[in-house]
Amino acid sequence: MLVKVLLHRRDERGMSLEPHASRCVRRGEVHELVTTDHRETEAGARIDRVGFLGFAEISCAGVLDRGDEFWLGDTLVGTVLGFDACHFPNHYNILITRADVVTGADLGLTPELPVSFRPA
Repeated sequence: MLVKVLLHRRDERGMSLEPHASRCVRRGEVHELVTTDHRETEAGARIDRVGFLGFAEISCAGVLDRGDEFWLGDTLVGTVLGFDACHFPNHYNILITRADVVTGADLGLTPELPVSFRPA
């Protein structure tokens, strides 16, 4: 579930793609959701163009994989590109790739919106 909506974007963010194509998430954890139009999947790839969607609480433990679909409510937002761990162990930045960079404001998001990840 979305617990905080974010409104900002950056063109020079400098996130770094983790070498792992999957990450385990635990029930109750909170992670940040970030859109990007980058497509690189090489470990350490620099991710600059980003839009911040918000923070989501994980309601069911599982494994997120690169390529998984990311849904907000009934809307397919994009696919998991990978993970940035600059804030870990506090939270991961889950990078969602799509054609355009959008923020929570651009999509009209509100807290308590259901969040889901589905195998591609």
